[in-house]
Amino acid sequence: MFNDIGILELVTLVVLAVLVFGPDKLPKVIQDVSRFIRKVREFSESAKHDIRSELGPEFKDFEFEDLNPKTFLRKQLDGNEDLKELKELRSSFDLKKEMNEVADAVNGREAESPAVPATVNGSPDLLKKQDKPGTDERPPYDSDAT
Repeated sequence: MFNDIGILELVTLVVLAVLVFGPDKLPKVIQDVSRFIRKVREFSESAKHDIRSELGPEFKDFEFEDLNPKTFLRKQLDGNEDLKELKELRSSFDLKKEMNEVADAVNGREAESPAVPATVNGSPDLLKKQDKPGTDERPPYDSDAT
């Protein structure tokens, strides 16, 4: 429960508790808090037991931790062929490489190893930088752009 509390935080809490409750009332407060925590745990365990008994025998191995989506997916995909295919697909996709290729195409630089051929299905590659027209050659006029 308190796995991430360090020594400094614990000492601060103890000093703060002594200052707020005083040394004479502190043992009584600690007993009350521990009794409250024990009652909450008993209540949650009895609620879990009641829910399991109401669900019936087909849910005998039901765990409430499985309601966490991450745990549920991990349990469903564990040992499944889909997980192996998903890992293979994930390892084959290199987002950084794809982003660098797009950035090179936008900035007009040639990529080291072009992943996209110059023509795709007979149509020109729109990502490849086109040659600039000569000084005496006018760029094409696009009436829709004006």
